[in-house]
Amino acid sequence: MTYTLEGTTGTWEVVVGLEVHAQVISQSKLFSGAATAFGAEPNTQVSFVDAAFPGMLPVINGECVAQAVRTGLGLNAQINLESRFDRKNYFYADLPAGYQISQYQHPIVGTGVVTIDLADGTTKEIGITRLHLEQDAGKSLHDQHPTKSYIDLNRAGVALMEIVSEPDIRSPEEAGAYLTKLRQILRYLGTCDGNMEEGSMRADVNVSVRKAGEAYRTRCEVKNVNSIRFVMQAVEAEARRQIAVWEEGGEVAQETRLFDSARGTTRSMRSKEHAHDYRYFPDPDLLPLVLDAGWVESLKAKLPELPDAKAARFMRDYGLPAYDARVLVAEQATADFYEAVAIGRDAKLAANWMMGDFFAALNRTGRTIADSPVSAANLGKLIDLIADATINGRIAKEVFEAMVETGDDPTAIVDAKGLRQVTDTGAIDAAVAEVLARNADKVAEYRSGKDKLFGFFVGQVMKAMAGKGNPALVNDVLRKQLG
Repeated sequence: MTYTLEGTTGTWEVVVGLEVHAQVISQSKLFSGAATAFGAEPNTQVSFVDAAFPGMLPVINGECVAQAVRTGLGLNAQINLESRFDRKNYFYADLPAGYQISQYQHPIVGTGVVTIDLADGTTKEIGITRLHLEQDAGKSLHDQHPTKSYIDLNRAGVALMEIVSEPDIRSPEEAGAYLTKLRQILRYLGTCDGNMEEGSMRADVNVSVRKAGEAYRTRCEVKNVNSIRFVMQAVEAEARRQIAVWEEGGEVAQETRLFDSARGTTRSMRSKEHAHDYRYFPDPDLLPLVLDAGWVESLKAKLPELPDAKAARFMRDYGLPAYDARVLVAEQATADFYEAVAIGRDAKLAANWMMGDFFAALNRTGRTIADSPVSAANLGKLIDLIADATINGRIAKEVFEAMVETGDDPTAIVDAKGLRQVTDTGAIDAAVAEVLARNADKVAEYRSGKDKLFGFFVGQVMKAMAGKGNPALVNDVLRKQLG
């Protein structure tokens, strides 16, 4: 369904492009050996290069280059064997050199594509314009002193990949789906941890609106949005603001804005700079970056299986529906856990347990796959106990809850609690006969045509057997005795 917004003058289409700043996973910064660990004391991870001391020269970090190439390959993008670093000049307190080393006209990665998954089961391709490497600025702290701003340079010089999309996004949902898929790909590749709360992935949201069939109108950039939910909210809030401006006879000015998540509105930050305002020029301290085609191919050969390919394999090899496959490949750790449970077993039953009781237990206990109280091996054993009729589905839920509490082997729990399923037809015959004898009136009603009472008899027999009766055998014996 096409997403549109209604104004007083009719229907408006939303046009969105995202610039995502993804922090490269690397032990050191883009042009210095300073550490990049999150949460260090302010100004404890700053080299002379990061602080822009006179005479200090940048030296490219080869691992950051490799991470950018891996990301480009994961985005099915063009890898440019020759790229160049430029100086982007602007002056702010948290940028000691007065310029940022970035890439402008000659980025390391060119055009690519991300396929997003939408709620209605459809997919859509979002074009990637470019990916370039650049160094981060420091951080200004305005809440440490009543009259002063403090500067923390720990982030200064940290390697960022700026991933710029085409203006192919048409709704808040698509914006959220794009960021979700992009973060998923980066995590699978191991090139960015995607932790938006820690600032290692941020989005600048470019929004414009237009009437159907029109050319693009003026866009505004909503800067540094740090959650997928807020990106979606910012798209709608800014689109509605622009519609109101146009419909009141005004002109939308190209500018940079901030999203106020508490009020659900955007506010002006500054007029939007153009490229010439930054006075880009090639960094004289850095030679052009020239990559060997064979080295790029070697990186490509070592890429992990990415989410879309893994989901397709899960559907093909395990017979899972598309929805299940997408849920289970959302995180690499989840996909690995599922495969450890599913291999050699009923794959759909394994998926149902993962997506049902297992995920619910993690949410309830505040745990993750990494510290799950139930191991993949033990969840697999539980499914084996169901498959070989040692326990039934109802008992399995009781055993699973005990596994969550204790972490114990399910077989040991079943034996300790005496929960093995009764498959002795003699015992089931006796339990059924006793139930029917106690409920002679209900038996008469059933035999007179009230078929729905069958479920009542099943429940009574299972209750009499403390839930341990084999459901299939209970059903068979009941049908025989009821006639």
